[in-house]
Amino acid sequence: MVDRFLRDLDNVTVIDATGHILGRLASIVAKRLLNGEKIVIVNAEKAIISGKREMVFEKYKQKRDIGSHRGPFFPRMPHLIVKRTIRGMLPYKQEKGKRALKNLRVYIGVPKELEGRKFEEIPEAKREVRYYVTVEELSRWLGARF
Repeated sequence: MVDRFLRDLDNVTVIDATGHILGRLASIVAKRLLNGEKIVIVNAEKAIISGKREMVFEKYKQKRDIGSHRGPFFPRMPHLIVKRTIRGMLPYKQEKGKRALKNLRVYIGVPKELEGRKFEEIPEAKREVRYYVTVEELSRWLGARF
């Protein structure tokens, strides 16, 4: 089944998240979504979160524990972690934020429809960092299986 969103690939920007810092990527993508752009993010598991490993794991464990009883639930899968981070930078409870979030797709790896296509990189979101954790490592640590 082909996603209706991917049928019209001429109007879609495809971004490869490999090596991009998650927060910087999310803020830039959120601004572009609010401007009405349609965006697909591939290789979500290869985005990085800067910081020492123990600090990053502890921060996300706290986010997960806050919602452990009744919610809000924090995702484990890498593509959902990236999407949730972008959602946090949008006014998602307002109409313009809901519209913007509908123009976003995030994938683990590269879907068949997008293979062989040129991906965009965001230079502002790529920085040399000393300590980091990939979203894939974080996701596996949280218990995701993919």
